[in-house]
Amino acid sequence: MSTPALRSSPQATAVSRDRGDACPGTLRLHAADDGALARVRVPGGVLTVRQADALADAAERLGDGELHLTSRGNVQLRGLDDGCGGELAGLLDAAGLLPSRGHERVRNIVASPLSGLDGRGALDVRPWLTALDTALCASETAQALSGRFLFALDDGRGDVAGLGADVTVRATADGGAHLALGAAGEVLCVSAEEAARAALLAAETFLDAARSSGARVWRVEELALPDDELLTAVGRRLTAEGIRHERRGRETGHADGPPPGVVGDALSVHVPLGRLLADQWRELARVAAGELRLTPWRGVVLPTQGTHADESLDRLAATGLVTDPHSPWLRVGACVGRPGCAKSQADVRTDAAGTLGAIAPHGLPLYWSGCERRCGHPRGDRVDVVAEPGGGYRLSTAVHGEGPRTTTMHDPARLAAALAEITS
Repeated sequence: MSTPALRSSPQATAVSRDRGDACPGTLRLHAADDGALARVRVPGGVLTVRQADALADAAERLGDGELHLTSRGNVQLRGLDDGCGGELAGLLDAAGLLPSRGHERVRNIVASPLSGLDGRGALDVRPWLTALDTALCASETAQALSGRFLFALDDGRGDVAGLGADVTVRATADGGAHLALGAAGEVLCVSAEEAARAALLAAETFLDAARSSGARVWRVEELALPDDELLTAVGRRLTAEGIRHERRGRETGHADGPPPGVVGDALSVHVPLGRLLADQWRELARVAAGELRLTPWRGVVLPTQGTHADESLDRLAATGLVTDPHSPWLRVGACVGRPGCAKSQADVRTDAAGTLGAIAPHGLPLYWSGCERRCGHPRGDRVDVVAEPGGGYRLSTAVHGEGPRTTTMHDPARLAAALAEITS
């Protein structure tokens, strides 16, 4: 069913793209300075051990031997040969990682990684995840979504509800679900049984609204409509599809990932800068009890059988993974930088690692970027460390409700002093 045309809002600022969506996938690779790049969508971050092994094989046989975690719980393979696309697709297809070639770039779904494992949350979101991914791959309309469009399935604890997804479904204590669009201040309350179908209908309504506007937009926040108008259109679509709903105010999310260590019936580890050697990845697969859950905070949650947890953590720590909840690595992120990106002004990962000892135990997290695009930067309060042409870095605070404070740093050894200067 199509949605009636929606009128533009004079208060909204449209974003209209002048080119198609070039977001990489597994069938369309991106040319980077260190070789071709593939982005493998992993809905909810959930991988079977067999699928994890297949990704490690692909990284070693076809790429640079590393697996790179993204801020959406997906996996990137880098250093690929230009002609390996067919072989890569075959490997992923055989492992069940390519269920629909027409939808492989739009299966962007994050989910509460500890759902069902630690006794928190209103319900286990795994049924939602399975239902939404199945429905998404069955929808011809959904093929038109951008590779940047994001769904979030929150079990009620508020973790992925704070990630700024285009469509968020959050479980509620009364057994229902709240459906939210972008940053809208209101939600549509639906039953838990209809939540996954409602999420897909919301995305399809967004596509109808985008077509009606005549602009090429990829995200809900880019659509030149008031938040409540798109939500109203989604409500009409739900009514037409027989899904009962009511409108309410929205709860806030906090976008916090699970801390490293033993958490409920799971182990949680952090991956420094999201970069895993194949040997580290294989050790994670050996420790896992059936599956791995990649988190949007560049970590991995491993469901366990409740035995030998401390021994398993020691094994993972010995590979260089972070198991200490007080590690400064938890507050440091970076884009790929040089030599992988031609636009980068610096080797930001090396500089970030080299200044780890200068980070105070408490304070704002840091995100290092090789250029002004700040690819992969997190939401929330932080210090942006951006490489500048000609050398050096510009440090700027990004704190909600406050204006930015800025200073420059020409020697990474002065990071502690530069941070003290802008945060004092």
